[in-house]
Formats: sequence, structure tokens, C-alpha cells
Amino acid sequence: MSSENEAKEVIEESTRELVDKFGAMFNPDEIREVVADSYKSFENARVRSFIPVFTTRYAEERLTALSVVRGITKPEVPAVLFVCVHNAGRSQMAAGFLRHRAQGKVQVFSGGSNPGIDLNSVVVAAMKEVGVDISQEIPKPFATEIVQSADVVITMGCGDTCPIFPGKRYEDWELADPAGQPIEAVRPIRDEIERRVEELYRSLVNS
Repeated sequence: MSSENEAKEVIEESTRELVDKFGAMFNPDEIREVVADSYKSFENARVRSFIPVFTTRYAEERLTALSVVRGITKPEVPAVLFVCVHNAGRSQMAAGFLRHRAQGKVQVFSGGSNPGIDLNSVVVAAMKEVGVDISQEIPKPFATEIVQSADVVITMGCGDTCPIFPGKRYEDWELADPAGQPIEAVRPIRDEIERRVEELYRSLVNS
């Protein structure tokens, strides 16, 4: 199948699925536009079989966020966005820990200012050591509507690339970059992220 045909098939199938869920909130053309833009985030992924799943998942996240931004829906739980440069290491670890800890009590997003192609395999292994599986994630950018819908935005070494919106809680976590590091060097980074995520979670559920 050509890349053009693949793109069309993925976009149309994902759009049909999301129209069923979001059709009362957005018109099909707008949903298709979000899906097509989301597809572009993964079109260079090495594992082609994952593209349909991640396109739909990311588009669903964005449409959910957009419904909150436009006041169509009201969030039931606080939302947190973790941002680093490649969305392949630190932000994925933080998101993995918070999802594992919160068990649905917090909506968790992650993204990169310059997303990589694959997750850092050493990071995946380090997280698996502590019982958190992030192997099914993939680097992606952060969409403006997700930043807008988040209650808390945590940045990790991505500088000023994340847009600032009033009324949100912003934190910058200074953490070493695990890229190119052996697992012995990644473990302390992982453990510090887990500690900070635990503090963050407590502040959200106790506020």
C-alpha cells in the first residue's frame, strides 16, 4: 500500500470511529481535520502497524481537550501535561508514573517540543523494573488545545517552547536527560521523577 493510500485509509477509519464518539460535539469535517493533523505526528514512525492506534488515541485526546476548552464538557478530574524535548524519556516516565498512581483520578497528557521517533529503550526498561509499562507509548507533540485544557503543565528542559496561558499552574522540573545514558544513570532520574510525581499527585487530590 502506498503511503498516500495508507494515510487516507487511516484517517478515514479513525474519523469514522471518532465521529461516533464526538459527533454531537463537532462536525465531521472538524473531526477529520484533527485526525489528519494527528496522523502527521506519526507518519515517520518506524513501526507502521501502530500508526492507526496512535492516530486515533491522539486525536481523541485532542478532541476531548477541545471540548473542555470550548466549554462543551466539564472535566471530572484535573488534567496534567508533561512536556520535554523529544517525549521519549522524562515526560513519558512522568506520565507513566502518574497514570499508574492516579488510576483515572487525573487525566494525563505528555508531549514533546521536538518529538523523537521512538521511546528511549533504556527508559522503557528502567520503568519496567518498577512495574510501570510504557512500551506501548510513542513520542508525539503537544497540541495547543491540550495545553489550554490542562490544569498543570510540567516542563522538563524544553525551555520557552510551551505556550503560556493564564490561570494554569506551571512548573519546570530540572532533571538530567536520560538520552544516551546507561540504565545505571537512568535509575536515579526515574526515581526522582517518581518522587516528584507522588508530590504532584498528593497536591492535586488534596486541593
